[in-house]
Amino acid sequence: MFLRPLLLRLCVCVVLCLPAPGALRAEPAVGAAVRQWLSTVVTRIGAADRAEAPRSRGGTVTIRVRIAADGSLKDASVEGGSGSAALEARALAAARAAAPFAPPPSELLTEDGTTELSFPLDLARRR
Repeated sequence: MFLRPLLLRLCVCVVLCLPAPGALRAEPAVGAAVRQWLSTVVTRIGAADRAEAPRSRGGTVTIRVRIAADGSLKDASVEGGSGSAALEARALAAARAAAPFAPPPSELLTEDGTTELSFPLDLARRR
């Protein structure tokens, strides 16, 4: 007889410890608007390189850009060097040529009203 109340208490504890319905569904970490904006920034910088680049070798440079709430480029720097000063200068020139950008989504803005991105930029070889 004492087993029945114990089982009932155990079932109640299990039910109370379970997450609420719908809580098991993972929310996307980044919304569609944020992903679209990020993609547009990277694509514009890559397109600016293809439009402006002189004949040179290709490679990958990791750059960091700081974009203001109005979409203007506040700063661009090389974060991961390629070993080629010319290639790094080309990456920075592409970032500057691509600006201004669309204003960043508000959830990306810091207290100073900017957002910072760091990403590898693949610069194609120019013939």
